[in-house]
Parts: sequence; structure tokens; C-alpha cells
Amino acid sequence: MTSEAPDYKSTLNLPKTDFPMRAGLPKREPGWLARWQEIGVYDRLREKQGRTPFTLHDGPPYANGNLHIGHALNKTLKDMVVRSRQMMGFDARYVPGWDCHGLPIEWKIEEKYRQKGQDKDAVDVVEFRRECRDFAAGWVDVQREEFKRLGVTGNWADPYLTMAHHAEAVIAAEFQTFLMNGLVYQGSKPVMWSPVEKTALAEAEVEYHDRQTDAIWVAFPVTDAQSDLYDRETAYAEEEELQSARAAETAANLSRQKQLEAAQVVIWTTTPWTIPQNRAICFGPGIDYGLYEVTDTPGECWATRGDLYLIADALAEQTLAAARLEPGQWRRLRPVQPEELASVKCAHPLRGAEGAGGEWDYPVPLFPGDHVTDDAGTGFVHTAPSHGDDDYAIGLKHGLPMTYNIEADGSYRADLPFFGGEAILKPDGKPGGANKAVIDKMVETGALLARKRITISDAHSWRSKAPVIRLNRPQWFAAIDRPVGDGKDEYGETVRARALTSIDQLVEWTPKTGRNRLHSMIENRPDWVLSRQRAWGVPLTAFTKRGARASDPDFLLRDEAVNKRIIDAFEAEGADAWYAPGAKERFLAPDHDPEAFDKVDDILDVWFDSGSTHAFVLRDRADGTEDGIADVYLEGTDQHRGWFHSSMLQACGTKGRAPYRAVVTHGFTLDEKGMKMSKSIGNTIAPQDVVDQYGADILRLWVAQVDYTADHRIGPEILKGVADGYRRLRNTLRFLLGSLSDYRPADEADPLEMPELERWVLHRLSELDEQVRDAYARYDFAEVHQLIFHFATVDLSAFYFDIRKDALYCDGDTTRRRSARTVLRLLHERLTTWLAPILPFTMEEVWLEVHPGDDSSVHLQDFPEPRPDWRDDALAAKWQTIRRTRRAVTGALEVARRDKVIGSSLEAAPLVHVDAGTAAILAEAAFDDICIVSDIEVSTDPAPEGAFRPEGDDSVAVVFRHAEGGKCQRCWKVLPDVGHHGHDGVCGRCDDALS
Repeated sequence: MTSEAPDYKSTLNLPKTDFPMRAGLPKREPGWLARWQEIGVYDRLREKQGRTPFTLHDGPPYANGNLHIGHALNKTLKDMVVRSRQMMGFDARYVPGWDCHGLPIEWKIEEKYRQKGQDKDAVDVVEFRRECRDFAAGWVDVQREEFKRLGVTGNWADPYLTMAHHAEAVIAAEFQTFLMNGLVYQGSKPVMWSPVEKTALAEAEVEYHDRQTDAIWVAFPVTDAQSDLYDRETAYAEEEELQSARAAETAANLSRQKQLEAAQVVIWTTTPWTIPQNRAICFGPGIDYGLYEVTDTPGECWATRGDLYLIADALAEQTLAAARLEPGQWRRLRPVQPEELASVKCAHPLRGAEGAGGEWDYPVPLFPGDHVTDDAGTGFVHTAPSHGDDDYAIGLKHGLPMTYNIEADGSYRADLPFFGGEAILKPDGKPGGANKAVIDKMVETGALLARKRITISDAHSWRSKAPVIRLNRPQWFAAIDRPVGDGKDEYGETVRARALTSIDQLVEWTPKTGRNRLHSMIENRPDWVLSRQRAWGVPLTAFTKRGARASDPDFLLRDEAVNKRIIDAFEAEGADAWYAPGAKERFLAPDHDPEAFDKVDDILDVWFDSGSTHAFVLRDRADGTEDGIADVYLEGTDQHRGWFHSSMLQACGTKGRAPYRAVVTHGFTLDEKGMKMSKSIGNTIAPQDVVDQYGADILRLWVAQVDYTADHRIGPEILKGVADGYRRLRNTLRFLLGSLSDYRPADEADPLEMPELERWVLHRLSELDEQVRDAYARYDFAEVHQLIFHFATVDLSAFYFDIRKDALYCDGDTTRRRSARTVLRLLHERLTTWLAPILPFTMEEVWLEVHPGDDSSVHLQDFPEPRPDWRDDALAAKWQTIRRTRRAVTGALEVARRDKVIGSSLEAAPLVHVDAGTAAILAEAAFDDICIVSDIEVSTDPAPEGAFRPEGDDSVAVVFRHAEGGKCQRCWKVLPDVGHHGHDGVCGRCDDALS
């Protein structure tokens, strides 16, 4: 009867930790949030002395609904910036803020009235504004809690709100700076106009969607073609001595003139409703044009045999085909030169129509225009200066009158012949009757050559989703090319010049393409439309002199005393003071006669609000910056035309330069198939749902993994992959914590006395410290994640931990075990702090396992000081060789395990054939421990046939051999000395540990 083998399990130093394998983040994270609030982490960080401030200025989201995934990405990125800068030794400040004014919020309140069948314009404006304020305040509270749930740190107790009294006062004061510097003027030019919302819109408030419309081809009859060429030829013909020589040519030219005067210029437009506002036609001076005659017509055709049309040659066939004419039914008579076209004047298609009352009895001239192309249409562009930027520029250049046929609701003025009261859009955003009415009238007058239903990409309001039109209405503008004040400034005289200088000289861009995008936009943009015809916002605090014209020097009141009274009132009461009864008298008297002035009741573009935030957040707050300039702005790429843009223009008008030193831009979040997220499609991912299922740290880890500078994807399968990667990382940390359970400072080992394997790990830590800091400094969180994840899973879990398990579990109080535990302690300190900006909840839990205490928190720590003395490049090169050889041994053992030759690698004692240089390196390493075998032999002899060789590496070959001896009942190594010591069934190393 044999005695039972002794059980030595209780003598092993097995890992002990309460750190669970299953994270349970959705349930546990709220507890960490409560703890951070209780111990006041953000405020305690502000108490650290002697730090250089670092300020990320928050671009304000609208307070009008629950967060979407774009919000989550944006705020998480900002949080990673703030946390990492703090842990790199800065005083990293973050004041969250909200945009509380403007159409998105006002529209929600209007919806409430519309549902009740009430007109919001009948509501007292101060009462209406109060409802908007209450609505915004409610959503601020909701969004604040949702942002906090994502683990975002900041001054949540005192955020900035654009509707706060001080903020409204500063916004008004910033506008007054524009006013006093001579940049504000009232103009009349086409702006993006929403007939449904009855207000001008900024480019950033517009999105483009496909919609169907009627494209029409309209013929404008030529009435005059009296060019200098024809006049000159007539003069020649009158000279007797030249008469005979010139007679034929003169006759030909006069014939050409008569041909043109019998012709019609064909235009093409996708906005038939603009035809009544036509004032000119533009042609391309570099385009080839021809005179085309209709020689025959089919049954259904608006053209007539003998008609003469002026059309660009490249577009003639498709234009005439649209009129249902076959190639054999028309011919090209001759080319038409640009100088001939410049002489042409046409009649408006509605001229002389019965009932027109002379409304359209004016000539329609032809002008050259660089904006005209021959890739679509007819080569002639119908020009209505009141309804397009290019049209307006042509009108301005040639002195064309503006038309005011369209009212604020998008309908024709009531007294306009034929079309009065017809609407471009109905109140619900659907097409009105304007297009049909114009087309029908064109048919009636014989001007319509063709029509076709087409799909175009057109501007829509991002709020109402209704189409937007270009409409000329009196608006207030900020001139960006006028000298600012006296024009003296180191960065340029004008707002545009200062902005372009800032972009090129003062701002760092991540990614670099952001510079090109904003530079191009500002280089080519028109003056800033400041006014909105709405109620909820900061008013344009200006007065105009009654009876004066907008061009008069005294049209706008500029008085510092009046300005001060307005700002003082706003500080005390908010911008509602502007709308209170008697406001005009309150602000103007006693310096000015209130009856001599009109009060402007338009509100400022909400982008002016958010563009001004640098003044009341960075400049005015105690947690702002000394110079009122942020270290970084971080938003989505759409903000090149939004907040980055408006902040740049606004600050260049008041500060003289950009309000930021760096701009970081992220792309859009798409679904797993790369499609834009849409509620109607049903492919949206709500951050709240991700947090409820996985926890905020999983969402944050997804943010850290993606290349946020480009468009990126999220979806159920992607999140599953992120969660799997998180579990691998968590298991690495769990092993580390288990092996540190009873660690004491007295156990610390001197790095100089550590084995080479531990010194190699310290070398990697020193390398990583430099790489991680550099990646964080460049806002490259994907690189941070990649560096740490690879280190944790490959260098640690699959290599170092795998090797050192034996020493950690089985050694006694040896230098090797002390060294390994010292390294584990250093790993814990660095991994938790390096990862804290990305995984704040998990790293807090990991930190407290080693550093418990009521006031303890990883988020009160800095990254540990760099240790360049740990760097050992020669050692690292040596260990590259060791690891490469180890992979060959591991590969050979896998074959033996697959073939059922062994179950555990400890049953092996392989023979490894290498070159002499590698053999020398391996001789200095405990290569059997490194390969996790019981014994190993290294040989420089040629390898025998059949030896295992790793693919692609002929420098090493491995011959499998069984280990000889008995199996140690404690460490499971197979060694010859097992059973020859004081304790039964153990090897010498384990006998020493037991003793």
C-alpha cells in the first residue's frame, strides 16, 4: 500500500485578490462617481500649487435633448485631454458649458404653441423668453447628469451658460465692440432664409438633402443687339471711298445683328419662383456659343419652326432635346462671339403680359460672369440679385436694382401681378404654389421651352428640416474686410486678415488638414450676417436714427454711456431688460431723445453667442486664463464652419487674434456598415444604452481605440469586441493585484540587483513612459491604448507573467521573487495612472486595491516620474534574441502537445540548436525558466534532420526531449533531484521554500 502524495497547495504563494473577474461596471460605476464627488477630486486638484495652467475650453452643446453618441465621443475625448494633462503635471481646468439661446430651443417652445393652435407671436416676448429659459435649464440638468455618468470630470457645480446674466451682458458688450469699431452695418443682400422659421440662418445651421424640383428652360427674347462692332461697320459704309469695299461685309454684319435681335436667349433654372425677380443674364466669356435655328417641330413641342436660340455649343443638343427636338429638326447657323453677347439686351418673359401693369418693363442685359460653366444648363445663367451670391455680386458690379417680391414667410408680396400671395413653401415646409404659378405663366406667355422633374441636393434648415432659400432682406452684418477701429494690429488690419494670420502662425492643428479647411472657409467667406428675426437670444443692442439712411454716418448710434447703461442692466436683469416696457427711454435718456431713434429688436446669431464664450469664460472667470486664450478647442469637423469659425471671427474683431492655441478635430460616428446614423433608419446607438449594458468604461475604451480624426464606426459587434479586449486587460490587472496582495515596502528590491528579466521590464516601462506621454501630448489616444494594450497582453501576460508565475508562486523569500514583486508594484503604479484618463472607473478600483483609504484616488496622482536610468538598449537588444529563440521552443512544444506527446511544457527538456553568438546570450539567461520547461540544453552543433524550425527563421532549431527525473509535487517541474530532500516529493528549490 502506497502512501498518499503530500498536498503542498497551501504552501504556495497563490494570488489573492477581491478584484472580481467580472467587472459589473453598470452597477458599480455610479458608486465611484458618488465617491469622487464626496472627496471633491476636481476641487482638490485645483489646490495643487506651482502648476502651469492648461485650459480646454468647452464648445457648448445645445440644451435641448438627450445626448447622442457624438456628444459622448466629444466629451470623452475632452475628458481624456483634461485628465492626461493633469496627470502630466499641469493644472488642467475644464468648465463645461451650454448654448442656451437660439432657434433649436425656441423651435421647441413654438412647437408647444403650434400643437395648441396658438400663434407664438401673440405671446408677450418676455414671457416667451422665460419659457425658453426654463426649457433650456431643464435640459442642462439632464445633460449634466448624462455627461457625469460618462466619467467626465470638470467644474459641474459651476458650468457656464450663455443665458446667464453675466454671459448675456458680455455677449452684448462684445457686439458693442464691433459696433464701436465700425464693423457693424445694415445691408441688403441675399442670406440663407428659412421661410418656415422666418429667420436668417448661418451656414452652420444648414444641411443638404436631396429634394425634387422642377427644372425649366425659359426663352428671353432679344430686343437689342447694338454693339460697337455694328456701329463701326455702319460708319465705314457711310464713307464713300470705302463703300464699295465694305458693302458686302457691312451687309453681313447688319444681318448678324438682325439675326441676334430675332433670337431668344435660353436660360435654365431649378428655382422657377425666382423668374419674376430676374434682372440680367450671365454668360461665360470663355465658353463657345452658337445661334441655333429650329427647322421642324414634332407634335408636342413649345418651340416653333423658325425660332432662333442662343445656347452654349456644349449644351445645345441636350437643351434642344429637352424641348423634344430631334437632331434633324434644328441646325447651328453660326458661332456667336462674347463681344456680340455683351451687346445683347433682352425683354423679361413677363414683359407686356396682359395684367402685368408694367412690372417687368425693363431691359434684361447680358453680362460676362466667371461663375458660368457649360457642364449643365444652357451656358446662360438667369440672374436674380436678390436670391443668390453670384447674382448679388453681378448686380452690385453693374448697378442692378434689388427686388423685394418675397415676404418673410416665403410668399410673394400681395400686390405682385399674377403671383401675389403664392408661397414658395407652405408652413409645414412642403412646396407651395409659387413654382407652379410661374411655370403656368411661362407657358401662357410662350416663354417656356421645356420643363423636367429632377432631384437636386439643396439647403435645408437642420432644425425644421424644411428647405432654405436665398433671400434678400435687410440684415445686420459684421464687415470682415473693413479696418477694425484704427486698423493697427500686429496680426492685421481686418478681421479676415487677423483670422488668416492666426490660422497660419498662432494655432496648432490636429489633424493638420483642419488648418486647410478653416483657412479656405475664412479666405472665401462673405461678411458675417449677425441678425436673426427671432425672440430667444441676446439682442443687437443698437439704435438707428429715424429718417437716416443706412449709408449715413450717423445712422447707428455710437455712445459709450448708452452702451454702459445697457450692459449694467443686462448684468442685473439679463437680456430681458431690452424687451421690457420703456427700455428705449431707459437706455437713451437723458443723453438722447428717444423719439429720434428706433430700437433694433433682432437677436444676434447664436454663433456670435458661442463665439463670445472666450470672453466670459476664459477672460472673466477665476478658473479662466490670464490672457483669455484657451490651450485647446476640441470639436467635430463640422465646427470648422461652426464654433471654430465663429470664435475665430469674433475674437479677431475684439481681441485681435484667435482665442485658442490649438484645435483638435474629430470626425463623425457612423454605424457598423459605415452609414450615417439616423433615427428614421433605426441605426442609432444611444450612449445611455451602452452605459446600461456595458458600463461607461467600455464606451470610453471604444473612444480610445478609434481614429477619431476620421469618420469612425460603432455598433453591437464592435462593442462586443471592445468588451472582449477590456476583459483581457482586466485579467492582466487581476493577476498583478493577486500577486501584490501582501506586498510590503520592506520587500522592495534594488533595480541594480534584479535579474535581467526584471531589468528588461523596467527598460520597457521607461520606453513606454516616453511614448505614452508623447502620444497623450499629441492627443493620440489610439496610440496610447495600442501601446499599453500590447504591453499588457503581449509583453506582460503572454511573456513576463507567464514566466514569473513559477517564481511568484513557488519561490521562498528569494531575490528573484522580491524583484518580481517590486516590478509588479511599479507596473501597478504606472499602468493605473497611464490608463486612468481612458478608464477612470476601472483604474480607480485597481488603484484602491493597493492604496486603500477614504481619501485615496488614482485621479489625485500624477504619472510617476520618468526613469531614464532604467533604459538599457543593449539589454533590450539581447532580450530580442532571447524572445525570438523562446518562440521557436514554444512552437516545438506546441507540436508535442498537439501530438499528445506531452500535456504540460514542464514535461519537456528540449535541445536547442543556435549559433555561437546566440548560445553565449542564452548561457547568461535562465533559459529553462524563460521557456517554462524543466530543463533545456543549448548546442551550437548542426541540427539533425527532423528538428523543428520556426517558419521564416533558420537560425534556430529545436529537438524535443522528455525531462528526466521525478515530478515535484509542489512546482510540478520534472527534475532528477525530486525526492532527495527533507520534504517528500519536492525539488531542492521547493524544499528550501518549505524550510
